[in-house]
Amino acid sequence: MNLPWHDQALSKLQKMIDQNHLPHALLITGSEKIGKFELMQQLVGILLDNDEIIRRDNIREELDHPVLIRRSNYTNMIYCRAGEINEKTKNRSKDILIDQVRAFCEALNKTADQLQIGVIFYGDQMNVNAANSLLKTLEEPRENTLIIILTHNIQNLPATVISRCQNIHIAPSYSETTQTWLRAQLSDTQNADFDVKQLLENTHGVPFKVLSELTDGGFIAYQEYQNQLLNIATHPLNINQTQCFEGRELEVLRCLQNLIIEAIKLKTTQQEGGLIELNQLVERVKADFLFQLLNDVSHAIRLSETSVNLKLLLDNILIVWSHITHLKQYPQISANY
Repeated sequence: MNLPWHDQALSKLQKMIDQNHLPHALLITGSEKIGKFELMQQLVGILLDNDEIIRRDNIREELDHPVLIRRSNYTNMIYCRAGEINEKTKNRSKDILIDQVRAFCEALNKTADQLQIGVIFYGDQMNVNAANSLLKTLEEPRENTLIIILTHNIQNLPATVISRCQNIHIAPSYSETTQTWLRAQLSDTQNADFDVKQLLENTHGVPFKVLSELTDGGFIAYQEYQNQLLNIATHPLNINQTQCFEGRELEVLRCLQNLIIEAIKLKTTQQEGGLIELNQLVERVKADFLFQLLNDVSHAIRLSETSVNLKLLLDNILIVWSHITHLKQYPQISANY
């Protein structure tokens, strides 16, 4: 699968291969649904000179029985992933556990004539003990061995793991080639109903996330929230017309968070986006106020996991949002929580 937003990362990997400088451990990072798994498959296809064999691996399917690691259709390739059923507890684990990583390392420590490949996904789901048990294999890998760790949030990986890997990052993409690719995936109706550039802005440049949210109908509700939020920012008296937010406060906060992040990006790069109302807001608002509001919205989202009154939280945020272009001084709304 040729994904245009992978071109830079793939070019870097191809250069390593051509110069015989491919490291023994790679860390492929990027936002969730940016296509880290697909880039890994493309890399392995190049190394094996066989683009089909590992694409038959049904590795992202959840199994109904306990396993520590899974094997590829390529004999010398293994996977270690979160979400497996734990043999002791019989429950599905959200983390990659130490027993899994030990089995992973033991399998890679066996002698093999051909290239051995081990894939961990996702590395930021390893618990501390599991990550520590990987260190020796990262430090002293067998010859002809490649370890690939896919990671959503590199900040959640121990520095000891990061320092032993070469990082390949997949950046978000808003490029014309990415927009062209995305249009080709959409139906005629979807292309008529949605602006592709705006869809990418809403998902922070993650094309697969666009497709996922279009499939589950998330964008319909999201656009309703987004339109109403922009309406409130441009017409503050409409702050009372928020009936569609009731019972969906967390989703609205996340939508507002995305709008503010996009506004900050447009403000700092001095560019225009696909939303006319947001462009107008960006022209009139102070950048410092956007950063402070983003901090308050992010804090509100974190507080949503507690017993806090989420409706009151959102009401406080919306009061500031409705006056964001007219403020002379930013209010300390966090104190109202």
